Amino acid sequence: MACGQDAALEQSKTFKKMNETVPNKTAIMDTATFGAGCFWCTEAQFQQLKGVQKVESGYMGGSVHNPSYREVCTGTTGHAEVTNVYYDASVISFDELLAAFFVSHDPTQLNRQGNDEGTQYRSVVFYHNEEQKTKAIGYIKKLNEEKAYPNDIVTEVSAAQTFYIAEAYHQNYYNQNGSEPYCQFVIQPKMEKFKKVFKDKLK
Repeated sequence: MACGQDAALEQSKTFKKMNETVPNKTAIMDTATFGAGCFWCTEAQFQQLKGVQKVESGYMGGSVHNPSYREVCTGTTGHAEVTNVYYDASVISFDELLAAFFVSHDPTQLNRQGNDEGTQYRSVVFYHNEEQKTKAIGYIKKLNEEKAYPNDIVTEVSAAQTFYIAEAYHQNYYNQNGSEPYCQFVIQPKMEKFKKVFKDKLK
C-alpha cells in the first residue's frame, strides 16, 4: 500500500471510528477470520495486538475437504489463505480488528497482494455472526463513500465455513523464520507500518 494511501485511510472518519471503538467489558472470547493475502503476513501483524490470544493460519471458503498448501496454491480449490484470530472481546473489539485488517493489506486489489496472485490471496472477511457481517459491510460502504482509498474496496464478505488449519510449518511463521528473505523484504516493512499505526494497542 502506498504511503499516500496509508495517510488517506488513517485520516478517514470511518477508520478512526473503527480504531477507537471501546470494547464491551462484559464480552468474552470470540473469533474473527480474515483473508488478506499471504497468511504469514496477516498472522504476524495480528499477533502484535493486545487482546489477541492466538492466531492460526489456515484455509477457508473453498470446496476441497482438508486441502494442502500445495493444492490451495494452485488457485483451484476455492479456498483463501486466512487467519483465525481468537481474541478477548473485552480488551479489543471486532471494529478494532477490522481497522487492523484494512491496514494489514490493500483491500482494493482483486485476488492479489503485491506479487502474490490468485483467488487464494483474495481480500475477505468471513463473518461468524450477523453483527460481524453488518459491521464489515457497513464499514466497507462508508470507507468507499469517503474515498478512503483511491479505488473502491473489493473485499468479499462471506459467512464463515469450515476452517482447515494449515500445516505446522506455517504457524507462527514470521517469529520462526524472521531471517528468511520473504520475512525481511515483505513482512518486516508491513510490520513496521502496522506497529506505527497501532502503537497504543501493542502487547
